[in-house]
Amino acid sequence: MTHPEGMDFFDLRTVIALSGVMGGLMSLVLFALRRNYPASIGGLREWASAMALVFVAGLLAALRDAVPTLVAINLSTALFWGGIYVAYVGTRKFFERPVRHAPWLLLMAALLAAQVWYTLLTPDYRVRMALTTGFTGCISGVHAWLILRQRPLGLARAMASAVLSSLAVQQAIRLVSALDSDPLTDFYARDAWQMLYLTGLSLSVLLFAISVVLMASDRLREILEDLIRHDSLTRALTRRHFIAACESELERSRRNGRQMALLVMDLDHFKAINDTHGHQTGDAVLVWFVNRARSVLRRADQLGRYGGEEFVALLPETSSAEARVVAERIRAVMRVDAPVPNCTVSIGIAVNDKPQDTVEQLLAQADKALYRAKGGGRDRVEFMPDDAS
Repeated sequence: MTHPEGMDFFDLRTVIALSGVMGGLMSLVLFALRRNYPASIGGLREWASAMALVFVAGLLAALRDAVPTLVAINLSTALFWGGIYVAYVGTRKFFERPVRHAPWLLLMAALLAAQVWYTLLTPDYRVRMALTTGFTGCISGVHAWLILRQRPLGLARAMASAVLSSLAVQQAIRLVSALDSDPLTDFYARDAWQMLYLTGLSLSVLLFAISVVLMASDRLREILEDLIRHDSLTRALTRRHFIAACESELERSRRNGRQMALLVMDLDHFKAINDTHGHQTGDAVLVWFVNRARSVLRRADQLGRYGGEEFVALLPETSSAEARVVAERIRAVMRVDAPVPNCTVSIGIAVNDKPQDTVEQLLAQADKALYRAKGGGRDRVEFMPDDAS
């Protein structure tokens, strides 16, 4: 099928050249992100390399009449396949999924050998086109499904999946349309399907590069939010976010007519551990305590670091008797043999029992109970006020 005469202004070489330049620029952007983003964000190097490979492949394709056939057709195809495969590998690394290279590399090697055969020995454009569209459509569909399965999906991931799905559909349409029509004798022939395919392919590469940049930016935002929410050493909630969680839970407990409990916990003689064994050992004790405390707490409970060796726990829908049981379990697990210097914990408990109770008041009550536990000999659990029930 030939193109309408009014579309003569389209120059496919220019389209490919411009999209190649944009792909090259996006490759530079991704390499820059890799240098400046945390190493925990995987896939950036692979995505950048993929854009670079596709850029070179597009450059060779645009120079098809100026370079040898083996280079223009087979090398450009190999680079393009390598690019879309490396992009797929980058996405698997981004989502921390294992990568099995052997099946894909063997498939690409076999297809490339067939490409060379049907280019030099038995020239057949339709077979070459079937090989190219088949592999591109297959890996694009697998790539799109990989992203679509991730939760939460989000705008950037949805965009990447949609672009790859569109690319897979483009390959299927191109294959069917080419098999139903006369074979082209010129890669840049003014054929409507060829124009649609090459233009769509160029836009898909560019849009995919933009979508992975957005995915990386979303991951960076998640990392920064996590650092703001959690103490970098122990991974307990920071004081600010713990208090925010308490405010929210207190409002909920008022609506439901249920109690909530706050535990304020302080490691006994922690300064002596730092002075005797060093701050690195002291840090290990803090991490060990948090891990042991979490083994006792429920999924709905929240653990925060209030400062230094002082920690706080929020126990939703918990009575004073239930809170004491939890506190005693925390105290007991500290007595278990540990790979760090032994350390006990003193705990103060407060439970909301008045409609006008505030988080500040409950924390103050639990803190008073903690000091009572300290004054009573440490390694103890105390309530405040005395008549809590």
